[in-house]
Amino acid sequence: MTNRSKLNRSFLGSHLSVNHKPRAHFGEFYSVARSIEQWPARVPRTAFIVDDHPIFREGLTQVINAEKDLRICGTAGTAAEAIKKIRGLKPDLVLVDISLPDRSGLELIKQLRADHPNVKLLVVSMHDEALYANRVLEMGGDGYIMKQEDPAEIVHAMRDVLDGHIYVSEQVLDGRPKMRSSRRQEQPARPLAELSDQELEVLELLGQSLEESEIAEKLNLDLQLVAASVASIQRKLRLKSHNAVVRYAVCWVATGAA
Repeated sequence: MTNRSKLNRSFLGSHLSVNHKPRAHFGEFYSVARSIEQWPARVPRTAFIVDDHPIFREGLTQVINAEKDLRICGTAGTAAEAIKKIRGLKPDLVLVDISLPDRSGLELIKQLRADHPNVKLLVVSMHDEALYANRVLEMGGDGYIMKQEDPAEIVHAMRDVLDGHIYVSEQVLDGRPKMRSSRRQEQPARPLAELSDQELEVLELLGQSLEESEIAEKLNLDLQLVAASVASIQRKLRLKSHNAVVRYAVCWVATGAA
């Protein structure tokens, strides 16, 4: 039994004990019953979903709206749509996917943190937590959970973040200092961890079958800078050719695994 359940039971018990007094009149009983009936119910905390998959948005909305203390107040399939809607809805929590069609989820988190300092930000993504969790926290996020987790665990993560906690797996939390120090090692355990945020964006867009010119336009970057990022990705991931980078990117986007 949770502490909240105990408090509610204690509160009701203290009032109902009045009703069991041997000499209590009906008027006393009615008065106490009315006071309990009029006790204000806790207003559900609101959440907003940003994900480009309609089926996932709909499914998660149904799961969350089944909870008495949580409610989905809106959804969006792109970062631009989310920014516009969140400004008016002012949710308590925003659930963000890393992969969005118009902008990186990391950049969206950074902007939402700047525009809405008090909103809670939880990433729900298929991408490897060990790769992205620290980046999310550094951008101002409050937690990270994989889409593959049980829906009940996602709800648990939401409550944790709304209550002011940071939600990541124990492995990530315990390994944060090690992940930072691993950058000094010659052979890092996860090559993707060596990529910059911009290089990760480029890699993801390559995995979505975009050409370098299209990536440059989408990210508002110079074409030569995109080409340099691809070359850097190839070097850091120790791949033999540009085509190998593209194949790696396609596989990574499809599976979410390094």
